[in-house]
Amino acid sequence: MGKLTVRALRAVLVVVLAGTVFVQAGMVWALATGSDPEDGSIPLTPLRVITVLGMMSVQVALVCVWRLVTMVRRGTVFSHAAFRYVDGVIGAIVAAALLWFAVTAVNAPGQRDDPGVTVIMGGVGVAILGVALIVLVLRMLLAQAVARDVEASQMQAELDEVI
Repeated sequence: MGKLTVRALRAVLVVVLAGTVFVQAGMVWALATGSDPEDGSIPLTPLRVITVLGMMSVQVALVCVWRLVTMVRRGTVFSHAAFRYVDGVIGAIVAAALLWFAVTAVNAPGQRDDPGVTVIMGGVGVAILGVALIVLVLRMLLAQAVARDVEASQMQAELDEVI
């Protein structure tokens, strides 16, 4: 990975992290002031709590990606240490999907006249889970690459002994 690519990715990660912290601060402030509408519309308190938790899941994924990029830059990504960060990304994505399903459930009573919105939101949740499955497949590919790297190292050591 080139230096420019790493810097660009890290810049994006920092901007997204700052954005999530900003949203979290806004939601915590809104929770502290307790400004829910009294007109019987969607209750905002559960949505605000879900938003804070959702931003936390994004932040976990960002930190894990940062660590993985660092490992790639150092050439150590094909090691067993990378698995905990990939697992962190998978867990964060699954958590985000579950939180999205919670948003769908909170929003559903207000959509009785148009249940299609709830179905679409449920479909988005399934798509988010699909992303977690894609990352799981990529984790399996990483496991194969690590196994091949270990095997190649062993073969190199055996070849060095012969020579």
